[in-house]
Amino acid sequence: MNEARTPRSTAEVVSTHSVFGAPCWVSLTSRGLEAAQDFYSAVLGWRWRPATLGDRFRVALADDVPVAGIAAVASMWQMAVAWTPYFAVRSADQAVARVAERGGTAAVGPLSLPPGRAALLADRDGATFGVWEGELISNWETWRRAAPTFIRLHTRDAFDAAMFYGEVLDWANQRPGCCEVHYEGGEVVLRSGGDVVARIESG
Repeated sequence: MNEARTPRSTAEVVSTHSVFGAPCWVSLTSRGLEAAQDFYSAVLGWRWRPATLGDRFRVALADDVPVAGIAAVASMWQMAVAWTPYFAVRSADQAVARVAERGGTAAVGPLSLPPGRAALLADRDGATFGVWEGELISNWETWRRAAPTFIRLHTRDAFDAAMFYGEVLDWANQRPGCCEVHYEGGEVVLRSGGDVVARIESG
């Protein structure tokens, strides 16, 4: 959190102090930027802008609002091409340690990617997700409400998964800015600021 930061526009990032444990971004790990940009531009009408993280990264825009990212690091980091949701955390190191303690997998990181730190992880059943400590892309929550969009995990045991993620991401701990967990219709429903942001279902 105290690392030197590169200059950037104030419209692009916002402090994380208002949200913790909630999905804060979604990114496609790809082998190349051009093919991925062409595909999603044609299918979803997205436009693109450079990202502060470097030449391997792009931010997708829908009606000038940031909606997703592309990271052309699959070959460099020996990772699969996949979409990954990222969750905002106070400490990436603490989240990684909690994942390992609870039988999950720390695949990559934490890595310093100013203006923050990131790690790629997997839960006990192998579902992949990321954590992000640092400043957030602004306006993403606005698009999430307007779309709307949320993250859904289809897993072996929703209650077990909710316990895992709740302990890793500090859900339902009564701290300001943390997420609320509810059980509705056989699903685990995660809310942030009153908005449904994720669901977990058994199957």
